[in-house]
Amino acid sequence: MFLWKKKTLNYEERKYGLEPYIILLHYTGMKDAASALNRLTDPESKVSAHYMVDEDGSVHTLVPEDMRAWHAGDSYWDRERDINSASIGIEIVNPGHEWGYREFPQVQTDAVLNLCREIQERHTIIHVLGHSDVAPERKQDPGELFDWHYLARHNVGFWPYPSDDDIKEAERIYNIDYEVQRLFVEFGYNPMAAFEDVITAFHRHYFPSKFQTGEQGKLCKDTLARLYSLVHQLRDR
Repeated sequence: MFLWKKKTLNYEERKYGLEPYIILLHYTGMKDAASALNRLTDPESKVSAHYMVDEDGSVHTLVPEDMRAWHAGDSYWDRERDINSASIGIEIVNPGHEWGYREFPQVQTDAVLNLCREIQERHTIIHVLGHSDVAPERKQDPGELFDWHYLARHNVGFWPYPSDDDIKEAERIYNIDYEVQRLFVEFGYNPMAAFEDVITAFHRHYFPSKFQTGEQGKLCKDTLARLYSLVHQLRDR
């Protein structure tokens, strides 16, 4: 269900002639949907997104897709720093880590999936990312409870499926710091971000079980094998 509940003036023309090639997912990180919608449409807040997906699956259309919404802030992906101009932003209603982070209802996840698939039909989307991917030192959303694997199984975004060769390459470079960092940068992560924050962001998206063991900031060979798998998918795209 698509709704125009409230309109916002918090947008502008995309800069540098950029067309959106990233879908960027967030959680709202506020106590409830009404508070989030008020903030996303308040001219004083200077923030917005193209869409907000409520927990019941309702989709609020806030900013036209051809315009630049204000959702990414100081961010970076694959040499691009104006992520707002390069992306379509989707806010997913969830209180977030500050207000009681919880699992995303299936009806909400399905609504996000369907919205992303529709966006992919209208634009040449290369990456489907979380805010934590493009701003690993300051953002956690949409977080380790979001079902990225479910989206990828339905052709929205990448998911790692390491091959035997990926595992061998991971073993080869595990103790070669510059090769490890080069691989993260090749996939798109910011080379200037703190490495532990990059690892944590990667695990939030592509290896969330690390949060169950408390190893979310630790690099391991399995992490590298997953990264190799993703890099190979990106190269073959």
